[in-house]
Amino acid sequence: MSLAEVLLAIMWVGVTMYAIFAGADFGAGAWDLLAGGPEEGAARRERIEHSIGPVWEANHVWLIFVLVILWSGYPTAFAAVASTLYLPLTAVAIGIILRGSAFVFRKQFQGVPARRGLGAAFAASSVITPFFLGAIAGAVASGRIDPSGEIDVLGAWTGATSLYGGVLAVLVCANLAAVFLTADAHRAEEADLVEWFRVRALISGALTGLTTFAGVAVLHADARHLFDNLTDRGLPLMVLSAVAGVGSLVLLGVRRYRLARVAAVTAVAAVVWGWAAGQYPEVLVDHLTIDEAAGAPATLQAMVWSLGVGALLFAPPLAWLLRSAAKGDLE
Repeated sequence: MSLAEVLLAIMWVGVTMYAIFAGADFGAGAWDLLAGGPEEGAARRERIEHSIGPVWEANHVWLIFVLVILWSGYPTAFAAVASTLYLPLTAVAIGIILRGSAFVFRKQFQGVPARRGLGAAFAASSVITPFFLGAIAGAVASGRIDPSGEIDVLGAWTGATSLYGGVLAVLVCANLAAVFLTADAHRAEEADLVEWFRVRALISGALTGLTTFAGVAVLHADARHLFDNLTDRGLPLMVLSAVAGVGSLVLLGVRRYRLARVAAVTAVAAVVWGWAAGQYPEVLVDHLTIDEAAGAPATLQAMVWSLGVGALLFAPPLAWLLRSAAKGDLE
């Protein structure tokens, strides 16, 4: 394995962590949107705030982590992505800022109109942001980012694979959040909320599974390179994702909520790494391999060493934070 591949694998760990934790974070905002009126949905929104409050700011560290590695370690690929996809990237940035601001300021207002407006901004941006992130992933996966060709700033992220990726991202986030919130409500002995989130976890999980299978036709027609590799070397990971996804639904059905959360996380992680296997050894499909995209060897070496040292300092407190949040110690 080359140094460029090692660094890319480290970056992909960041992508996986962001997909799981920020995905659940975004999905919680989607359920905030569907929680009901001010009185009916008050307890549901309070559970959502308690669950994501201690960790929501930490989740975007993974996005910064990924962008810095891509920028520094693979500058040609970063330049192509940034110049071609600046519209959806800007939408993502605005969505993250709007979402965070609305989440913080909603608590500071007592009036119903102001809280409703900020709540709507928080919830809407929680849906829009993962959609654009999924569209960006779809643009890369379908080979629409060409570092040497003419830039199509609109068509690059509005193809079938991008639109499919956006819809799938929203559904995955909603399902992850519902599973996490079910487990959190069960731990807090909030029986009514357990059932409310459990039903929505089952529904969103079924919709996610159906959408995933429907995507086979989309990828076959619009991203054939990825489709061929997913049905070859990426197939074991796709099978694992399917089994874990079905397992999550079964575990929710028998009310084993902690195990259901593990299964849901496994399903998402398997999809992310299946995507990596499907694209390997290319960073930009049909245009740029890992070695072609990589920066200077000295830069790659310095980054790998610095990330190794940084992990020793960063991983323990992050693990403590996530563990404490999962146990409810930070509520």
